[in-house]
Amino acid sequence: MAGKKISPWVKGALDWGPLVIFFIAFNRLKDGHYEILGRDYSGFIVATALFVPLIAISTLILWRLTGKLSPMQIATLVLVLIFGGLSVWLNDPVFFKMKPTIIYLLFAGILGAGLLRGKAWLQLVMEEALPMEHEGWMILTKRFVGLFVALAVANEIVWRSMSDSIWVDFKTFGLPIILIGFIMAQAKLFERYGIEKTSEDSAPPE
Repeated sequence: MAGKKISPWVKGALDWGPLVIFFIAFNRLKDGHYEILGRDYSGFIVATALFVPLIAISTLILWRLTGKLSPMQIATLVLVLIFGGLSVWLNDPVFFKMKPTIIYLLFAGILGAGLLRGKAWLQLVMEEALPMEHEGWMILTKRFVGLFVALAVANEIVWRSMSDSIWVDFKTFGLPIILIGFIMAQAKLFERYGIEKTSEDSAPPE
């Protein structure tokens, strides 16, 4: 069942708002240490503690407005709650830094499992916005599997070998830019396998 349509501005604010707030909070708090309920926390952990409930609230609002959530949105929320919660509870940022790696490997594994069965499960998420022939979806899904594996490896390299500030910049700006650039690079695939709306769909009502 199709969900309700909402303003792209509202959807963008709900999708990106928590990450932007995390970025701002981290940069304001990163040089300090904060005592909360008798425990000493770094600015990274405090920013994480702010991000986790914000993404839960934004996802809930998105669900209430649209009436649906994609499997990727649900998986992302669950992993944020688990790994973000572990970082705050154990006062260890490593768990939160590992979250993108786990998310990307999970997505790659799910899409890869579908490919082994001859199915392009990415189509279930994106078909409404991007109608394509089945062959096009199979090719795009294979490319996304490779992308997600590469992003998982890149995240591991960055958080393990670079500073918290560089990792936060990479997560906030680097990963989205790579994803957007990847999608734009598929223009020829979309052009070759795209399906135009039928005249019945586009014709005005009689």
